[in-house]
Amino acid sequence: MGNWLFANTARGARASAACYSLIETAKANGLEPYAYLTYVLSNIGAADTLEKLEALLPWNMPSADSQEG
Repeated sequence: MGNWLFANTARGARASAACYSLIETAKANGLEPYAYLTYVLSNIGAADTLEKLEALLPWNMPSADSQEG
């Protein structure tokens, strides 16, 4: 995981760190990282309150079963 070495700017390094943090947090919570990132990025635009942002935390992610149907 040395891609952060190639961030051209401090802003790019912060963006990379945020992505890595999301991925590792998903793993730590037993989630598949791609599915979690897809969930977060699909729903973050509507997160205009603290409660809605907290709902995007990995331990609040709905199970795949509850998203079907």
